[in-house]
Amino acid sequence: MRNAIKLISLTLALACSASIATAQTAPHANDQSKPGVASPAADNSDMNERDKGTASQTPQKQSNAKTDRTLLAEARKAVVKDESLSTTAHNVKILVKNGVVTLRGPVKSAEEKTRIEELIKPLAGVNRIDNKLDIKTN
Repeated sequence: MRNAIKLISLTLALACSASIATAQTAPHANDQSKPGVASPAADNSDMNERDKGTASQTPQKQSNAKTDRTLLAEARKAVVKDESLSTTAHNVKILVKNGVVTLRGPVKSAEEKTRIEELIKPLAGVNRIDNKLDIKTN
């Protein structure tokens, strides 16, 4: 009887191990990559023309000064807190360097573009706002 139980336990352990190994190595149903075939380029792989120059403010140029980080956090909170803004507007890029707030990215309307600037203007430490938000037309 004991030998039968040990045999059953061993068989189950091996079956489970094989099942786990297969699950870890099997391709996912939504994985469309094929061995030896290069993946197509992502749709958003093209760099925006204005980001090619060295004068453009990009997230990589965000200041690490404490005052700028604090202002950035307050600006982000103000934008996200406003429920009248679209999800697109909530996700705009906000950069702060020496008190200059740069806004980048798409918004759904001119009203959203203006509203975001209005939310940030009264914050302590804002010297200027460089509003480069784009109105999404499609």
